[in-house]
Parts: sequence; C-alpha cells; structure tokens
Amino acid sequence: MANSGLFYNFLLWREKHIKEKNFILIISFIVGICTAAAAIILKQLIHMIQHLLTGNFNVDGANYLYLLYPVVGILLAGLFVKYIVRDDISHGVTKILYAISQRKSRIKPHNTWTSIVASSVTIGFGGSVGAEAPIVLTGAAIGSNLGRMFKMEQKTLMLLVGCGAAGAISGIFKAPIAGLVFVIEVLMLDLTMTSVLPLLISSVTAATVSYIFTGTEAMFKFSQTEVFEIGRIPYVLLLGIFCGLVSLYFTRVMNRVEGMYRKVGSYWKKFLLGGVMLSVLIFLFPPLYGEGYDTIGSLLNGQYAHIMDKSIFYDLNDTYFGVLIFLGLILLTKVFASSATNAGGGCGGIFAPSLYLGCIAGFIFAHTSNYFPFTMYISEKNFALLGMAGIMSGVMHAPLTGVFLIAELTGGYDLFLPLMIVSISSYITIRMFEPHSIYSMRLAQKGELLTHHKDQAVLTLLRADSVIEKDFQTVSPDMTLGDMVKVISRSARNTFPVVDERGVLLGIVLLDNIRNIMFRPELYNRFHVSKFMVSAPAKIVINTPMDQIMQIFDDTKAWNLPVIDENGLYIGFMSKSKIFNSYREVLVENFSGD
Repeated sequence: MANSGLFYNFLLWREKHIKEKNFILIISFIVGICTAAAAIILKQLIHMIQHLLTGNFNVDGANYLYLLYPVVGILLAGLFVKYIVRDDISHGVTKILYAISQRKSRIKPHNTWTSIVASSVTIGFGGSVGAEAPIVLTGAAIGSNLGRMFKMEQKTLMLLVGCGAAGAISGIFKAPIAGLVFVIEVLMLDLTMTSVLPLLISSVTAATVSYIFTGTEAMFKFSQTEVFEIGRIPYVLLLGIFCGLVSLYFTRVMNRVEGMYRKVGSYWKKFLLGGVMLSVLIFLFPPLYGEGYDTIGSLLNGQYAHIMDKSIFYDLNDTYFGVLIFLGLILLTKVFASSATNAGGGCGGIFAPSLYLGCIAGFIFAHTSNYFPFTMYISEKNFALLGMAGIMSGVMHAPLTGVFLIAELTGGYDLFLPLMIVSISSYITIRMFEPHSIYSMRLAQKGELLTHHKDQAVLTLLRADSVIEKDFQTVSPDMTLGDMVKVISRSARNTFPVVDERGVLLGIVLLDNIRNIMFRPELYNRFHVSKFMVSAPAKIVINTPMDQIMQIFDDTKAWNLPVIDENGLYIGFMSKSKIFNSYREVLVENFSGD
C-alpha cells in the first residue's frame, strides 16, 4: 500500500511538473530500451538453442534428429501456452490490430514476455516461422502496459503501442526507418506531428541499443559486386509480378491450411498433424529448419553450392537443375511448414518466412533467366535481395516497409530504385486479388480493422452495443387501441416495437400512423395493434459492423431502426442521432491533433 501511495504521489508530481507531450517522449524512450532488450534476448535464445541442437549435425547426409526436434519444440511451446499462459498468443500482428481497434489499445501484461519464451523454443527447435511477429507483439504489449501504468489516455495508449512495435522491428533488425514505416503501413496508425517524434525516439533508441550489444554491421552481409543497370528494369518488373503471385499463393494457402487445422478441433490431433507435417518437411528440406537466415545469407553472397547440406539430396549440390528444383520445392512447401508450426502448437510469425521466400524467389527467377542464352544476364545476388522486398511487400501489403527494411537489413542502398520498382509491382499484383494483407484480412472480414480512412476508422472503434437505446415501450399484437393509448401516455418516444410472448420482434407501431384514431374512444376496443402495426424498414442484427449499419441507414433513409439478436429477439433501437453523437466523441478522443 505504501508503494502504491508513493506511485500516486509521483503521478501527481509528474502532472504538475512535466508536460504531457514531454512525458510521452520519456515513455517512448523507455519503450525503445525495453523492446530492444527483449529483441536481443529472443535472438540470443534462438541461436543458443539451435547451436546446441544442430551444431554437430552431419553435413554430407541425412540427419534423423530433424524428425524429432521440431515435434519436441512445438510440443513444449504448445504445453506452455495451453497450461501456463492459457491464452492465444499466436498471430501477433493481428492481435495488435485487434487491440487497437477493439480493445482500446489494451494488451494483456503477460504478452510482454510469454511470446519470447514460446517463440524461442518453437524456432530454436526448428519451427519454420519467424521471431519478428512475437517480438512485435511483445514490444506493443510493453508500450501498452507502460502507458496503462502511467494512466495515459486511450489516444496516447494507441501511440505507445505503435512505439513498442516500431522499437521491436528496429531492435531485432537494426532498421530504425523500417520500424517507423511498419507502424504506418501495417498497423495503420496515422502519422501526425504529435506522433512522429515518439515513434522516431522509440525506433532510434532500440536500434542504438542493438548496435551497442550486437555491433553496427547490417543483419545480412551483402556486397554489391555487380552494378545495377537501367536495362535490367523490365526484369525487375517481371520479378515484382512473380513475387506478387508467390505472395498470393502464400497468403491463400496459409489461410486454407490454417482453416483446415481449425476444423480438426482437438489440441492433440492438431499437434500430431502439425508435428508430422513439419518434421517430415524439415527432414526432406533442412533449410526449412528455423528462420532460414543462413540460407538467405548464402544466396545473398552467391554461395548456393552447399544449399543441400545435411539433407538426403547432398549429392545433387553441384548440379544446376538440382539446386533449382530443390529451392523450387522449398518455395512451394514453406507455407505448409509455417502453417504446421503455428497450428500444431508453436508460436511464430511470417516476417522471416516472407524474407526467406523472397530471397529464394528472386534467386530462382534470376537463375532460371540466366539459363536461356538469348536473355540479358542478371545478377542472382541482386535479384535475391530484390525478391525479399517483393514478397514482403506483397504478403504484408507494405511496399515502403519492404523497401526500407531490405535496404537497412543488407546495406543495399545502391539498389534503392529497383527495390522500389519490385515492391510496388508486387504490391499492385497482389492487390488485384487480395484487398487486405495476411495480417488484416480476418479482422477486415469481421469489420474490426482500423484503417487510414478516417470515417472507416471511427466506425470501427465505435461499438454497436454502445449506441443501442432501450427506452422504447414494447407492445403485443393483441393489445387494443385503448391499451396502446395508455402505453403512449407513459412513453417519450414516437415508435413502439411489437413483440410476441417470446420477445420476437414482429413489427412496429408509429405514432403518426395512429394519430387520427387515438383520440376516438369509441374505437378503443374495435382496433388491435395487429391491425395498425407495420414492418420495420430494416432490422439490425446485433454484432453487425458499424460501417454496414450505416449503409443500412443510408439505404432505408430511416432515422430509427430496431436491433435484434440472431434469433430475432428484440433488443432495442439504434438512431442516427445517437450514432452521430458517439461518432463525434470517438473522433475527438482518438483522432484530434494537438
């Protein structure tokens, strides 16, 4: 109790001596340090586990422990989540988007550490996913909970969630610009003069901490030995289209496979199915083990002669088409390995798989093109790097993130123009088929996605149950006109819902429709409600997204509409005036600039 008293005294002192804007900058600095620390811990844990398990594997043949390790990893992670965490911590970025749009940017405190534990075990033991989405959720949770601890308002809480995410990306990749752009493009936070400085502080602070503890060199060592020439631009455009189609394949197949796992039902059946699929794929294609960053590093430096090390295909390492077919099969099966990892009980994201697939896609494109004598030679190293930006832009619907992240990850700033071309062409290609990214499509289908469109964003934050009015007097169809007049005398409303004995809405009575007979006592026993009730212009089913509700109001030109549940039972009414008042309140609370 004494400690809480001291803390509240500190809050009062802070309000008096430190301006709100300045205090937000201080918190964003703390968020940057914490997220970088979390990122470093996660990466070190993954590398330590991987080195411990696979450091002594045979290079020139099959390693049967590949059949065991991934199963053990997702089992340990799954049991940790099921019995200790007791909460779903997968799909980290989707969870952040949901928290922003539906939970007032509140993320549970356990998310500040549980994703680190679960994903380090999953990936360290070979789970074919990435550490970035878990660390982004961790960073966002750090920002959210620090903001809640210091009693910050919802608008500031949303900003601190963005600071945490930016710091996480910046810390794990040593890419401060990419961290900032990721928050704008993927989390869809609006960038204003008030928000840009805290986001930059968190991002730069996290990158600086990572530089101090892990060195200043780029994450992937890439030396551009072949200058990019303007004549290669048509090939870059074709690579972008190819990356867009691969991104579409990855997105669609992942959704289908995860849907298949959801139908399985039993946790242990999911584990067995996911474990078998994952271990068999990794045994056949060892580069699927873990994040796959070793493979990326090899392809970026033109060293693909040992791609099939530690596999049953080792003897095909020196063949031109052997490498091509091997990498092509990895391109097709990576999505199954990633889906099996998460669905089977593991914890990880698709950030690393996007980079991995992009590098392989770019290499395959260049390697195949160079086989034909009538085509212009293109650098396999350069196109492997460009492919990373292309797939990331397509899968995440984030072309700027793809450009800046790959440039910062590899130091390939000289390829900025082709990076932009491949990212944009990939993004345009997938947008023709999928309007939402792999992160946001589930929320978009439910109408729970916050976007840059201001009206749409406000309607998403506006909860339907908060605008339902329940002070309408109900009547039954058997009531006489005389009874109806008594109800009218007690009501301040002009509309009366008609319900049966079960509470099912049958229609409505409008005061204007009976005004000409309600003052004639001789008719009180002759007319019943069933005689003069009418159908409602439309009925709103509870939990309908607010943008669809507004469309119903526009289509019917109604001012009040009844709300029912899935069984047709009457709940209340919605009115345009109530929605507009709530709209203004949400707009002021969440989007007003200083």
